[in-house]
Amino acid sequence: MRTHFVLTSIAVAAYAVAGTATAQIYPAKPVRILVGFAAGGGTDTAARMVAQKLSESLGQPFVVENRAGSGGIIATEAVAKAAPDGYTLLVMAAADSIQPAMRAKLSYVLPKDFSPVSLIASGPFVLAIHPSVPAKSAKELMAIARAKQGSLNYATSGIGSSAHLAAELFNSLARVKTIHVPYKGVSQGVIGVASGESDMIFASVTAAQPLLAAGRLRAIAISTAKRSVLMPDLPTLHEAGITGYDRTGWYGMMAPANLPPDILSRLNTGVRKVVDAPDMRADLLRQGLEAQTNSPEQFTAMIQREVAQNIELARAAGIKPQ
Repeated sequence: MRTHFVLTSIAVAAYAVAGTATAQIYPAKPVRILVGFAAGGGTDTAARMVAQKLSESLGQPFVVENRAGSGGIIATEAVAKAAPDGYTLLVMAAADSIQPAMRAKLSYVLPKDFSPVSLIASGPFVLAIHPSVPAKSAKELMAIARAKQGSLNYATSGIGSSAHLAAELFNSLARVKTIHVPYKGVSQGVIGVASGESDMIFASVTAAQPLLAAGRLRAIAISTAKRSVLMPDLPTLHEAGITGYDRTGWYGMMAPANLPPDILSRLNTGVRKVVDAPDMRADLLRQGLEAQTNSPEQFTAMIQREVAQNIELARAAGIKPQ
């Protein structure tokens, strides 16, 4: 009996030591980071910036693999089905949290079927209008929209896009009715407003900045709850009287569900270290993004809120899941 107890104790101790060693050596081989969108886009750019720094910090290659298609679903499905060992990761965008509102059937549930690691960066939308619209502020724009419901329209990069739901949140909270004009992409939408085809748009700072500088668009508000360092003089929609308005584009890292806690902790620490570094913060600002990290628990709660809000906004906009 005593011999059995001793052998069991030795086995338990050996297992604990082995587990500690495993945690210490992660990553012991190259790590794949899947991106559900084409190379050169915002998600891809954020993923590659983080991958390079993680490779330097953790001593193994973090390799970005683009699996574009179905609005990011292909890559997301692949990560949901991958082994929870930390060697297959996903950099997702805010657009991914819209898919549950757009699709009647998905093979995964966000965030239940994943281990959220950390937010990486976020970027506000700038509410920009064509100079012919007689409004110098969001309050004046709302007054115009309320005086004649349906008299203004807004451009987006497509039905169910982040910009579409940002505008629908504006409609809901401001109690106005503006008409949706979908374009094939954000660049086309911005040009549509600059040319006078459409009245307004919620666009990324990067997409809108050249036409704002040229005077072909007028910026009247920023979409975040607090003013952005990217455009610090621009008031928020909350300041304009739309209480609770807070909408951003964002990127974050995910792993398959049931990732061992030690690996999740190491990844979270690694991401926060590289993203919060001054040089990375500066690089992200040049991309029109603000560095932003959080804990796995905070990121999980954030995704849950986003998914729920997107479903509600899509329903209000009359979007039926396909």
